[in-house]
Formats: sequence, C-alpha cells, structure tokens
Amino acid sequence: MTESFLGDAFSTKAKTWTERRVVDTWQIFKIIAEFVEGFEKLGKIGPCVTIFGSARLKPGDAYYELATEVARRLSQQGYGIITGGGPGAMEAGNKGAREAGGLSVGLNIDLPFEQHINPYVDRQHTINFDYFFVRKVMLVKYAQAFVVMPGGLGTLDELFEALTLIQTNKIDRFPILLVGRSYWAGLHDWMVNTLLAQGYISPGDEAIYTLVDTPEEVVATIEQFYSRYYLRPNF
Repeated sequence: MTESFLGDAFSTKAKTWTERRVVDTWQIFKIIAEFVEGFEKLGKIGPCVTIFGSARLKPGDAYYELATEVARRLSQQGYGIITGGGPGAMEAGNKGAREAGGLSVGLNIDLPFEQHINPYVDRQHTINFDYFFVRKVMLVKYAQAFVVMPGGLGTLDELFEALTLIQTNKIDRFPILLVGRSYWAGLHDWMVNTLLAQGYISPGDEAIYTLVDTPEEVVATIEQFYSRYYLRPNF
C-alpha cells in the first residue's frame, strides 16, 4: 500500500511538472506576441515623451492639472505623449495631448484595481499588456524623455528602471524630469547624502535626472538636450 501510494503521488507530481513545462513553453509565445504588437504599433510613431505618475490623482488636483499642461506644451512642440493608459497622471497626460491635437498613446495593463483605459487615448494607439516587463520595455524604447509626476510604488519602479538602464549604459542617456521639487526633494537628498556619500552610486549618477516645477522647465530641458543630440528611439 505504501509503495502504491508513493507511486501515485510521484506520478501526480511528475504530471504536474510536465504540465507546468508545457504552460511555461506556451507562455513564451504570448510574451513574444506582446513584444511584436508593441514594436509594430509603436515603431510607426514619431518622437514621444513618456509621462509617469500616480493613478490616484484626480481632476482638479494640482499635479493632475500640471501633468495635463505639461503634456499640452510638449504636444505643441511636436512630441507624442505615451502613458500607461490608466487614470490619474496617465489620464492627465493623454488629456493634454488630446487637447493640443497631439498623438496620445496608452500602454494599458490588466490590474486588479485602479487600472482602466482612460478616454483620452487614441484608440488606434492603445495596447493592452499582461506583462509588466514587456510594457516597461515599450515605455522606454519609444520615449525620447521621461516626465515623472508624483506617484507611488509603480512610479518609483518605472523611474528606477530607467535610471538603472542609463547608469549601466544599456540605453543612451535621455532626459528624466522629476516634476515637483517639493515632492522629490527627499528622494534626491537621500540619493546624494546616503547613496552617493556612502559610495553606493558613483559621482554623476545623481545627475541622471533633473528636478523641475513648471511646464516651461520641462519643455526647455528637453529641447536643450535635443539641440545637442539626435532624436531616435532607445535600445
């Protein structure tokens, strides 16, 4: 009886492992499909700026209105706007692009809360993702700058992904603008007074990003950067 029980248990577990390998193999094709769709759709657009920020911002909030104006000004300068396609700062970015008659791209992801496609995204430029890492590649690859509004863990994840890619020379340097000096000052101070002071980052790493407050500063910083460098996709 014991041998039979162990044999059945091993057989069941082996079957589970086999099934799992099959699932993993087919998952690769789904991942590839998301990359292909992203490359095909976004490869046709021109220079864009990606706007990050909290999904919890509401219309009327100071940072929501600021993100809208930033996107509007950038659209007027000829940049398309890419966001995560959801509410909050993402919605504000797409709204500003729409109001200025610019390109409004939304890279949406399925989440259990907060995330839904906002009404200001151009439907022909909407892509839905299941995988965060595929989506982050697209947010970086087709952006000529990052505008980072105040946000939480997701915003910090996207910010530090970009900082790491630039620090390790995996992508060329491009403007990363943290909007709201009062919001980002604590992070900047920690980067300088702790990470840099204790040797965990190198001198100059704290200068990969720039703190700004106004739409004028955002546009001027990006325009100044590209007065010296060509506009082209990353990677």
